[in-house]
Amino acid sequence: MLKAAAGTLGAASLARGAAAGNPDNLPPNPPEWSRSLGPGVIEEAYGTPSRHEAHVLRRYVPWLTQDRQSSVSFTPLAEMHGIITPSGLHFERHHGGVPEVDPADWRLMIHGLVERPLLFTLEDLKRLPSVSRIHFIECPANGGMEWRGAQMSGVQYTHGMLSCSEWTGVPLKLLLAQTGLRPNASWLLAEGGDASLMTRSLPIAKALDDIIVAYGQNGEAVRPQQGYPVRLVVPGWEGNVWVKWLRRIEVGDRPWYHREETRHYTDLMPDGRARKFTFVNEVNSVITFPCPEKPLNGRPGFVEIAGLAWSGAGRIARVDVSVDGGDTWRTAQLQEPVLDKALTRFRIPWEWREGERAFLQSRAMDETGRVQPTITALRRARGVESIYHRNAIHTWLVEPDGTVVNVQIDD
Repeated sequence: MLKAAAGTLGAASLARGAAAGNPDNLPPNPPEWSRSLGPGVIEEAYGTPSRHEAHVLRRYVPWLTQDRQSSVSFTPLAEMHGIITPSGLHFERHHGGVPEVDPADWRLMIHGLVERPLLFTLEDLKRLPSVSRIHFIECPANGGMEWRGAQMSGVQYTHGMLSCSEWTGVPLKLLLAQTGLRPNASWLLAEGGDASLMTRSLPIAKALDDIIVAYGQNGEAVRPQQGYPVRLVVPGWEGNVWVKWLRRIEVGDRPWYHREETRHYTDLMPDGRARKFTFVNEVNSVITFPCPEKPLNGRPGFVEIAGLAWSGAGRIARVDVSVDGGDTWRTAQLQEPVLDKALTRFRIPWEWREGERAFLQSRAMDETGRVQPTITALRRARGVESIYHRNAIHTWLVEPDGTVVNVQIDD
């Protein structure tokens, strides 16, 4: 069945290609780009994407914040392949703009409830044993504009405060071992070197588990927008605690309750109380094809529904997909590798008939047993006043002409 469907699609694609392209460049003719020599090596000393991919960009919502120094850009998830986000497309979240840090002048200070307060240079860090791990980072406000109803048109805006990179650096526990923790040490305060002097409290238990003091991203130095020369990587936890441009770690015996963990990054509940220190990014998923940016455009037949799933609690164990708004579900195939606290791709075949409406949904489960909730269940538990940690099942409506619209279904 799949072979027949794919074969039909292939023939249709050839027909469309013949109609859309320059006939002089289409088979069996040799294309114009093969008739002369192209640029040689290092014409660009640092490579750039093809000019035909110029539309693949981070984007910004002007009305979201008062200025760009304290704002966010969104990763174009619909254009991504695999699980690694190119560094140049990694979403940004800044609180005071991007500082220009001279690595020769950069130091990391660790002090407080330690036996030996220390200063580390960048070269000091690079001499220590390193690790490289693939992890996603997600802003806790990802999807936050959708709490009360469907609002944004496009997966870039509904879920684009999400990226996944290979991070390289020194386990924080090695640095703390050099300083020596005092018996009553139970929390630490991480401080960034940007204009906002971003600070967040973190429990020592997480620091001794898997936090990385990272200087590398995707095989090169961490980009300035991502915290050059050094940032924290806090696997599975909300992006706000992955402090960028890291300059100071203070060890203490209690959380600090600074601005970013009282005024912001708490979850207001219906009874007026707020959840605090909701660090873990809950299990989540979204379909990236079809989506508003990648509609079906009236092309019936076989398609492969594809998307991304992730959980801050561990590996993705399963993703189910529905084309009828959750009435029935089928289990999708997970694409290797399936890693701990990393993006996971899922795929499932589907035959779309022109003129047919469909309500596409994905529902992820992780290895701990956590299951992605419906928006109704999430609102019942959390209300609609929070902007953080919205991980509800997302719905795309495929219209009869193949266009795709962001909607919500109450169950």
